[in-house]
Amino acid sequence: MNENKYERIGKEIIDVIGEDNIESYTHCATRLRFSIKDRAKINDEAIESIDEVKGVFFNAGQYQVILGTGTVNKVYAALRGNKPEQDEAQSKKKDVSSSKKEKGIRRAVRTLADIFIPIIPIIAATGLFLGLKGVIFSDAILGLIGMTGDDIPAYLKTLISVLTDTAFAFLPALICWSAFRNFGGMPIIGFVIGLMLVSPALPNAYAVADINSGVEPIMAFGFIPVVGYQGSVLTALVIGILGAKLEKKLRAVMPNALDLIFTPFLVLLTMMITGLLVLGPLLHILEMGLVHVVTALIHAPFGIGGLLIGFIYPLAVMTGMHHLFIMIETTLLANTGFNPLITLCAMYGFANAGTCLGITIKAKKRTVKVAGASATLTQLLGVSEPALFGVVMRYSMKPLYVMISCSTVGGMILSVLNIKANSYGLAVILSPLMYIYEWNQLVTYIVVGIVIFIAAFVLTSLFAVPKEVMVEDKASTQKNVSI
Repeated sequence: MNENKYERIGKEIIDVIGEDNIESYTHCATRLRFSIKDRAKINDEAIESIDEVKGVFFNAGQYQVILGTGTVNKVYAALRGNKPEQDEAQSKKKDVSSSKKEKGIRRAVRTLADIFIPIIPIIAATGLFLGLKGVIFSDAILGLIGMTGDDIPAYLKTLISVLTDTAFAFLPALICWSAFRNFGGMPIIGFVIGLMLVSPALPNAYAVADINSGVEPIMAFGFIPVVGYQGSVLTALVIGILGAKLEKKLRAVMPNALDLIFTPFLVLLTMMITGLLVLGPLLHILEMGLVHVVTALIHAPFGIGGLLIGFIYPLAVMTGMHHLFIMIETTLLANTGFNPLITLCAMYGFANAGTCLGITIKAKKRTVKVAGASATLTQLLGVSEPALFGVVMRYSMKPLYVMISCSTVGGMILSVLNIKANSYGLAVILSPLMYIYEWNQLVTYIVVGIVIFIAAFVLTSLFAVPKEVMVEDKASTQKNVSI
């Protein structure tokens, strides 16, 4: 597929929505998101017929066109290329202004999503490196070739540690960079502030937490503990947002002749003091409390926590609140090295795919069969909206009840079995890659996922196929009569 194809797709989408009907647009990991003036002017079927479009839906004041991972980036880039004057900063500015129409929790969740989504590929890749490291360096694998861990050269261990440790070691820098980028500051300033939070001059947070390391925090003014904030997601997030807002305010009042030097100077100084001496110690306590609460919920007796998470997550996806989970997952990964939360949420993908396939197989309506087959495949690859909004929820509530029930049971089972990923960002058929660090984890996760998929398929086929999809298309009926 060449660039001209992506330009054509973008142009066709804009033409159907109407250029005058668009206030602004941006994209997330899988969708183009349009802030529009009049929803009624858009022909959904016309957009769904465009090449590479996997579905559409309207949520939280946005018209969202589902294109899938990778494709959405290329189409968005092609759209920006057609309008050179609309660079990324301007697009972000417009999108932020339109997002002000959202209020409360929706606006907060969308802000978190905009900050954390650019980081997901890095954390997911790091998780894969960690999984491969666990496999390659395991005693079982090394034993097959007559080696032990002591036989691996020190330089090789060091190089692999660079691959597996860098992203988490400098995670605050990535978060501050993304926060500045989304709130209109200079991303490079945010990146440097994040690096200050994990400066080698500070006692390493992981070493301080290890009572056997002998590393103690530096005491400022005799009572403020000063440490690095390796893995501290909340501190980096708050400092990044405050720093970007401070920069914008300073630039509004700073004389042009002084702006180049003194604005960064004041932002870096203020945020360093605020991060290391004021907010950092307080937010770190709050963050550790959040980790303990979530961990306690996940490990609640009899899988109750997994049951609740498996039930809540599909509802969160339906309302767009699922992005809130990303911050919690990042915090868990940074502080524990594992992500049991995504494990419990992942059963939604298997259940959704099974439910969608059950409707597709049983349906007599040709359009449902075509859309359902595409949506099932798309869900198996990790994009759930076409199956959820285009098939499972489109005609009846019964398929939705089956899907949520299967997701709930799957979450409960995995919670009881203590299964946990070492990454995030991978779904359904790709998600087992997050468990290759240990064979028991991998096999158990795959077995439970397949069982949930089959259960959702069977229950939907037997009890939850909507009556509307059992009616053949008129065109198909007339064709059969003529034959």
